[in-house]
Amino acid sequence: MDGSEENTRILVVEDEALVRMQSTDILEHAGFAVIEATSADQALEILRKHGEVHLLFSDVDMPGSMDGLELARQVHARWPNIRLLLTSGHHRLQEAALPDDGRFIPKPWDQDGLIDKVRETLSG
Repeated sequence: MDGSEENTRILVVEDEALVRMQSTDILEHAGFAVIEATSADQALEILRKHGEVHLLFSDVDMPGSMDGLELARQVHARWPNIRLLLTSGHHRLQEAALPDDGRFIPKPWDQDGLIDKVRETLSG
C-alpha cells in the first residue's frame, strides 16, 4: 500500500453493533473510508450499488441467508478485485480455505493488529 488509505474503501460486515462500531472507528482513524453492513445480504446490496470497494472485512458468524464465508465466496465470484478479510471469535479458519488470497484474523483483535492485517490483505 502506498499510504493513500483515504482512497481505500472498506466494507465492514458485522451484526454485533459494538464490534462493528469499534472496527469502523479503528479503520477510519487509520485513514480508511468505511461502509458498514449488518448482514451478508445488506453487504451484497451495498456492493451492487457501490462499485468502488477495495476490501471486505466480515465476521464469519452472522444471522441471515449466509455466513461470512459464503459472503466471501460470492464477493470473490462477482467482484474478484475486492480483497477479503474474515474474522471470528468462534472459528479459526485456515487462510488456504478462503477464496482467492483471503486472510483471517481471530477475535479479539487489537487496533494495531487489525490495521496491520488490513494493510497486509490490501497489499496482497
